[in-house]
Parts: sequence; structure tokens; C-alpha cells
Amino acid sequence: MARDHGFHPVRITRIVDETPDVRTFALDAGFSYRAGQFLTFRLCGTLRSYSMSSSPDTDGELCVTVKRVPGGLVSGWMHDELRPGDVLEATRPGGSFCLRPDAGARPLVAFAGGSGITPVYSLVKSALATTARPVRLLTAHRDAPAAIFRAELDALADRRPGRLTLRQHFDDRDGLVTAEQVRDLAADGSADFYLCGPEPFMTLVEEALTARGVPRERIVVERFTPVNGTAAPPARPVADGTVTVVLRGQRRSVPRRTGETLLQSARRAGFTPPFSCESGDCATCMARVTAGESRMRVNNALDADEVAEGYVLTCQAEPASPDVTVEYED
Repeated sequence: MARDHGFHPVRITRIVDETPDVRTFALDAGFSYRAGQFLTFRLCGTLRSYSMSSSPDTDGELCVTVKRVPGGLVSGWMHDELRPGDVLEATRPGGSFCLRPDAGARPLVAFAGGSGITPVYSLVKSALATTARPVRLLTAHRDAPAAIFRAELDALADRRPGRLTLRQHFDDRDGLVTAEQVRDLAADGSADFYLCGPEPFMTLVEEALTARGVPRERIVVERFTPVNGTAAPPARPVADGTVTVVLRGQRRSVPRRTGETLLQSARRAGFTPPFSCESGDCATCMARVTAGESRMRVNNALDADEVAEGYVLTCQAEPASPDVTVEYED
């Protein structure tokens, strides 16, 4: 059975200014969740996913932290318009950027750039509260005023001497983070590594870790691609076959195009299908292939049972047979 991707009312209980362009929204949601997960909101006629900065193991409230993006439709509206008491619509928590249950006593090493600290902060709090694992964390910000959770992380390190090694890096003071600094924090390479932040930062860290000999299966990366409208993708060559999409009781078919995802085919068919991150992480676009075959480029959201039942992330699934039918749940 597919997971619940319906939208549910959540009420804002308080708002905290973290930095001049970052706010935390505490929510009365009634959801259980895992550290490192996110909520997908339906706001301003579109969808956005925001990570929890709270930990279910240490915090009494569920909190999401949102950075204002220059010109951002949703983040700007949230910062300017939302007040305590307002009610929003959100899915149940999703995402796989979580602590691994089989980690044992392996160290946890995390690298967070800018607002990438949001899910990492959640992970660090849970790891310290529920395990005996040593935790090493490097945060990178352009300067001290932009450092999200700076005081809270300093206080956490003071309370957990010997457990949490914290390095708060400021570009204006320290220059850009280097591969040598990454390798230094990686130490013996036996840890689980978590990365979240701007793409150039994560590329640097990931390349430094793999060059250090860290197995890729020990590196967990959280990527979210901002959604900037739903303009049609460039035309692709037509291939033999048909993609049939069933959504909200309607069935439409379009010629299959080489390299086009099922989500792109659904849009080309004139539908407005559900989606959010478009990077294979959130499962908002989840649907079931009921005829034919498809192949996912990336899957960071569905479990093995869901895949076995035919569910796919339509933003990542391409047809693997001439004719494919995909059905969205109502």
C-alpha cells in the first residue's frame, strides 16, 4: 500500500528569527517523524519542501526552518505574511536523510553549508540524545551574522564535551572550505557522512571524501532542486510507443519521447501532477506503473516494498518499454 501523501492542516504556534533572512516556524502538526526529514507544503498555488530543524528525541515541537530566497515566491510570502495561529497545508514527513539503524557505534561526521544546517542540526541532536556515537560537525557560512543556530550549536558542544566536535567556519574570516579541512574532519574514514548545502560545497566535500577512500554507501547527501515554475522542458526526440497517464479520474496518452520522465510526459499531456523537489528525495510525485516498465534514475524516497508494488518517483522514472501506463492516486 502506498504511503499517505495527502495534505493535512498544521498550525503555526510561534516564529523565531534565526538570522536576518532565516526564520523557524514551530508547528502544531500531530505528526511523528524521524530526524532529518522534511514536510512538503502547498502554498501560493505550488509546492515546497522544507526540512525539520527540530529533533523528535529532544524537542517538544515540530519545527521547519526557512531561508528567504531573493525573489522567492513561497519563502518571501512565508517570511512576510505568516503569523502565529495561521494554518497551512502539509504532507506527512518524508525523506531518507536519516540516521541509519545499523550504524552501531560508528562516528557521525556531518558537513553543512548555509541553510543546509537545518536537517543536519536535527540529526546531530538525535544522535547525541539516542546513541553513544561520537559526532563531528563542520558548518560553513559566509560570515558570523549568517550562521544559523550558531549559539545553539556552541551550547550543545559545551554540554557534550568529548561527544561533539564542532567547527563553525566563516568564509569572510577563514576563506572557503578546503578539501584538506574535509579530510581532516573525516579522520579514519570509518564514519557515516552526511552532507547538505549549496551544490559547489557538497561537490567539494563529496569529492574530498571519495578521494580519501570513503565508500560511497557511507555518504548520505540531501539535495533539493528549487522549483522555478513549471515551464515545459525542451522538446525531445519522439520514440516508438505511448505514455498513458491516469490522474483525477482522467486518462490521457502522449507519444513517448526519448529521455523524458513520466512527470514531464504527464505535464505534456496537459495535467498538473503533484511534485516538489524533482530530485528523487521527497516522493510527492509518487505514482504507480500499471502497464509496461520504467526505470528510475534516482530513488531516495521509496522503500523496496513500494518499488516491488510498481510505485515510482515520476520525476525520476523514464519508460523502459515502448508503452507505459502510470496512475496517480486520487
